[in-house]
Amino acid sequence: MSHKKEYKSEAITNSLVNEPTVEYNIKSNPFDLFSTVIGNAARDFNVMGNSRMGDYEILNVSRKGLPKRGLMALAKKISLTLQEFANIMHISERTLQRYEDDTIIKTEYSEKAIELARLYTRGAEVFGTLDKFKTWMKTPLHVFKGEAPVSLLDTSIGFDMVFKELGRIEYGIFA
Repeated sequence: MSHKKEYKSEAITNSLVNEPTVEYNIKSNPFDLFSTVIGNAARDFNVMGNSRMGDYEILNVSRKGLPKRGLMALAKKISLTLQEFANIMHISERTLQRYEDDTIIKTEYSEKAIELARLYTRGAEVFGTLDKFKTWMKTPLHVFKGEAPVSLLDTSIGFDMVFKELGRIEYGIFA
C-alpha cells in the first residue's frame, strides 16, 4: 500500500510545471507604429496610462480619442501629405489644421488612425522595412487596377484589400 502512495506522490511531483524564476523577455515589435508614434502622444496627453499597449489599451485609446499631435506624428512617420491623410481620415484639411495639437480628436478619426498604424506596421513586417512599404504604398499596381494602395485607404474595404494583398505577398502568392 505504501508503495502505491509513494508512486502517486512521485507522479504528482513530476507532473508539476515549474516556471523559471526569471522574467519573460517579450521583445516589442520594432515596426509597431501604434506604440511608438500614437501611443507616445496618447501617453503625453494622459489619454492612457504608462502600461504596455495591449489590445485593451488600444481599445480604450480608440474610445477616448487621440490628440491631434499623435495623428500628425503618424502621418509624418508614414510619409503622408496633409491632403492624403485628410482624405483617408474623411476630414477636411482646413478642419484638421484648425485643431490645436493637444485637442483630442473624435473616436472615428482615432479608429482610422489606429487602422492606419496597424496597416503600416504589418506592411513593414512583410517588406522588412517601413521605407520599402511606404514606396510600395505609393506605387500604382496592376492588382489594384492601376491605383496606388494608399489611394484605397479611404474605405474599410480598401484597407481590407491592402491587408489581403500583404498576405499574398507574404506567402508568395502574386495575382
